[in-house]
Amino acid sequence: QVQLVESGGGLVQAGGSLRLSCAASGSMFSVNTMGWYRQAPGNQRELVASIDIIGLRNYGDSVRGRFTISRDYERNTVYLQMNSLKPEDTAVYYCTAGVKVTMYQPSQPYWGQGTQVTVSS
Repeated sequence: QVQLVESGGGLVQAGGSLRLSCAASGSMFSVNTMGWYRQAPGNQRELVASIDIIGLRNYGDSVRGRFTISRDYERNTVYLQMNSLKPEDTAVYYCTAGVKVTMYQPSQPYWGQGTQVTVSS
């Protein structure tokens, strides 16, 4: 069973910083793209950032230049450094990873349970 465990959310004032972490564990053959999505009340889930197996990064327009995604390939862990936070960044942040459980199976998406990020004005 593959598990994604997030940490690092919390309450911060506007202009502050937070760092999220997400570790994938369990029986895995390979971990492909890892990333973060977020969902605010009443909104659809949106891409925050992703990083693929060769380190290619992709950012949502609203966070580009403020957030940085990185990855520890040995530990199957992905990080999200969030700087210059704004109240509109308030949301539940979800970690996701594309995982091949065996070499014969296609990559499937797995999700963490989410961590709350609240930015006060």
